[in-house]
Amino acid sequence: MSIDDRLLRRLAAALILVLLAAQAQAAPFGRLFFTPERRAALERQRQLNIQEKTQETVEVASVHLNGVVRRTGNRTTVWVNGRPQQVDNAATGILVTPSARDVERVNIRVGDESSSSLRVGETLNRATQEMSDGLAGGQLQVNRSDETRRRTR
Repeated sequence: MSIDDRLLRRLAAALILVLLAAQAQAAPFGRLFFTPERRAALERQRQLNIQEKTQETVEVASVHLNGVVRRTGNRTTVWVNGRPQQVDNAATGILVTPSARDVERVNIRVGDESSSSLRVGETLNRATQEMSDGLAGGQLQVNRSDETRRRTR
């Protein structure tokens, strides 16, 4: 056996040991997907438009309006505190109704509290009823002339 053969065998053995050690240290993924029964239940919920009841949204100190998705057929989803809320459905403890006069505003009522009108990006402190826009006193400026130029190209 030549020196090159021995060196090649040692390198191969070292490579195998390194790969085995790395595989032994890797954490298992666990279950990546739901069980077939849970997937079927989720599909049924989606088809029937059933929302899971969660009371954690009512217990938060502030309400943040993340966004509004308006779809054809008057189906609108309002995102509050990172969770989807169906319009005029208070199953989660939060009642959301898009404003009829202003498309940028959503009326939000948490539990038995009075309704508040928020724009996307605004946060309502439930204890003090203070609104914040997330800019912390700063300004957001849009140069409309640049936007118009891009559209005409």
